Amino acid sequence: MHDESLLLPPETQPELPDGKPVVLIVDDTPDNLALLSDTLQAAGYAVLVALDGQSALQRLARITPDAVLLDALMPGMDGFETCLHIKADPRNRHLPVIFMTALTDSEHVVQGFRVGGIDYVTKPVKPNEVSARIAAHVQRSRLQRQADMVLEIGMRAALIAAASGEIQWQSDLARQRLARYAAGDAHGVANADRADRADDMDGVGGVDGAIGARGVTGDTPCLPGPPSDSGSRLPAVLAQWLTRWIEAGCDLQTAFETAAGGVRRVARVLGRATRGDWVILLEEFDDAAHTTALAAQFGLTAREAEVLLWLSRGKTNRDIGDILGMAPRTVNKHLEHVFGKLHVETRAAAAAIAAKASTRY
Repeated sequence: MHDESLLLPPETQPELPDGKPVVLIVDDTPDNLALLSDTLQAAGYAVLVALDGQSALQRLARITPDAVLLDALMPGMDGFETCLHIKADPRNRHLPVIFMTALTDSEHVVQGFRVGGIDYVTKPVKPNEVSARIAAHVQRSRLQRQADMVLEIGMRAALIAAASGEIQWQSDLARQRLARYAAGDAHGVANADRADRADDMDGVGGVDGAIGARGVTGDTPCLPGPPSDSGSRLPAVLAQWLTRWIEAGCDLQTAFETAAGGVRRVARVLGRATRGDWVILLEEFDDAAHTTALAAQFGLTAREAEVLLWLSRGKTNRDIGDILGMAPRTVNKHLEHVFGKLHVETRAAAAAIAAKASTRY
């Protein structure tokens, strides 16, 4: 076998390239592993191998491949039992398992499908046939995972982008917001203080230590194309941020923030879509409009409405003072007036009323 690292102990975490789909081959015959590994590596796959079912499960506990090529008959835990364990993990719901078997009896074929297999090839395997089947199932599985993620995201302004900046999918709302980045108005300054203000009520998490647009340069980007068009790309300012985000260790608490025309724009990574692809959420906050609405609804002054806005986002008096440029004791005075006008006695009650009344601006 060309790459001895493929036979590292199963508890070892291998280094795998983001750009290649990964196939786990499980077979107790080293010659079969060598043939299949060479074939799939030549076809552009990264390959992991396991000599038995238990080792395969240990591998899968640490990494999720794009497909599993599984020998049906192995000593100890056979392929059918191994597949049952694989499919018991919800993370492997869409993981295609392809059986390799010399058994052509329909009973064994049916058994493979019953335990969660998606296809089978007969031994002796034909390398080109195996490559073609794996390619088809990997593509179908990736599309299914992306479709599931899209459904979970719903109507939010979300997109899926590769590390290179190429957009794999985008919602209609995301396309509209990307156009505003690409129009050249996304050149604001982001820093840890401003990023900390970007906490909102989505429950996505803080963005302390944001990587912003300070010092980012580049040519004016083109507008992205329609959804799922290959070749459409993130605007340059977001593509550069994503690159820096990945280089910084993929910290999910780190976001990009800009401000233009009184609107704050925040981009954050929610997690992986597939290996090498990331789900990015684009949020916009019109703090001025939100403050005006709170003032009108509850009879607050502009300053009181600003204090209530940041209180509803979980900020302390010191935080609010830093954000609005006032002393904490002044914040406390404004809060006393806010409590009176809202007829409440606690910060939690005031925040709850503001959250219930607020609309996303």
